[in-house]
Amino acid sequence: MHRLLERQIRRYLDDPATLAPEFEKFIAAVDEAYISADADRLMIERSLDLMSKELTEANAELRKELTERQHTEADLKKEKEEQRVLIKKLEDAYNLMLQSEKMASIGQLAAGVAHELNNPIGFVYSNLGMLEKYVQSTFRMIELYEKAEEAIPDQEVRKLLQTAKKELDIAFLKTDLGALMEESKDGITRVKVIVQNLKDFSHVGASDEWHFSDLHKGLDSTLSIVNNEIKYKAVVIKEYGDIPEVECLASQLNQVFMNLLVNAAHAIAEKGTITLRTGRKADEVWVEISDTGQGIPAEHMQKIFDPFFTTKPVGKGTGLGLSLSYGIVQKHHGRMEVHSEVGKGTVFRVWLPIKHPL
Repeated sequence: MHRLLERQIRRYLDDPATLAPEFEKFIAAVDEAYISADADRLMIERSLDLMSKELTEANAELRKELTERQHTEADLKKEKEEQRVLIKKLEDAYNLMLQSEKMASIGQLAAGVAHELNNPIGFVYSNLGMLEKYVQSTFRMIELYEKAEEAIPDQEVRKLLQTAKKELDIAFLKTDLGALMEESKDGITRVKVIVQNLKDFSHVGASDEWHFSDLHKGLDSTLSIVNNEIKYKAVVIKEYGDIPEVECLASQLNQVFMNLLVNAAHAIAEKGTITLRTGRKADEVWVEISDTGQGIPAEHMQKIFDPFFTTKPVGKGTGLGLSLSYGIVQKHHGRMEVHSEVGKGTVFRVWLPIKHPL
């Protein structure tokens, strides 16, 4: 008999063995029901256990899939960010390449212009020299006529000559023509110097191969090219040291000097000073360009060599000058140092090895 049924009978009736025979069938049916209920309960418990186990396993699988998905999303996000950074770098590199090609084209154009100007400047300069000799000869001839003037017996002829001399103002022409010739020769000489500086700046006739070059000559030619940017803003002071020739790509270094000089001029609001210094330390030389301009704020110092970063007004700068210069100096296995103080000015120093490392 089922223990629960036996416990109930003993509690409410009596000892099962003492019950009347007519209760046996009833008790047997109830006992069978108890046993069947236990069997059903056990089956339900097993089913619930099995379902619970399956749910636990399913939840664990879901948690695993969720974790993997989160990791995948994090990896995709990281990869997307890396792609964005790479695309930005590629865009910057492409724009830098375009700017470099643009500057190279400008250099070639300047070289071509300088070459084409050389011939007409040469014959104008030569013609001025010959013209000066012809004028001097003419004046000597006029002086001889003046000396012979008193010997002319014909008063009418002598009077005509004196009238013509007065109308033409020969005395003034002698003085003024000499001054005009000197000014013309000085002007054409200055043009010759500018053209020569333009040739030196673009390094006409030189290949793109490394060769030893005089940095002082490069600085002077660059100063001549950017003189119009500087002359109204600053006085230029040169404090050149004793440095040897440097193995370099001269036209590219001239581009660096030009960018630094133009930036120095733009940094000066009214009137200031730009100082050029050079020196040597061990196997390196340095070129320093300082200005008494507005200076660079501390928060911008970390960005000045970034492509397209500029503090100039819209239309005044591309933000590529210092970035290109930095790349050129690195190409020369050199380095750039900068020190700036707001309100006092900025100093850029370019260090270069004397000999190009193999």
